[in-house]
Amino acid sequence: MFNLLGANNASGGNFSYMKHYIDELNEKRYTYKYTLIEGDALMDKLEKISFEVKLEAAPNGGTISKMTSKYYPKGDFVLTEDEIKAGKEKALGMYKVVEAYLQENPDAYACACA
Repeated sequence: MFNLLGANNASGGNFSYMKHYIDELNEKRYTYKYTLIEGDALMDKLEKISFEVKLEAAPNGGTISKMTSKYYPKGDFVLTEDEIKAGKEKALGMYKVVEAYLQENPDAYACACA
C-alpha cells in the first residue's frame, strides 16, 4: 500500500491525499494492478477505482502503455461520460509527467530488455 500526500492532479489542482493498494505486480507479463481506496479524489461518491496497467514493446523501440480503469460508485451515484473523460485526461496527464521525467533522467529506471 502506498500514499500520495498533497499530490498534484493533471488539471493543476491538488488532492490532499490518496491511498492506493497494490493488487498485483507481474514482472514477467509487465502488468501492474492497483486500487485507489482512499482520498478526496474519490469525491465521497466512489467506493474505489481499480487500475490495470500493461506495458508492451512498441515497434519503434519504445513502450506502449495500456490502462484500464474500473469505477465503483457508492449507492445510486452514476458517473457521467464527462466525468469519465476528465478522469482519463488526469491519468494521461500523470503519464506525460512521468514520461518527461524519465526522458530527462534516463538513469532513473531500468530496462528489462531481452
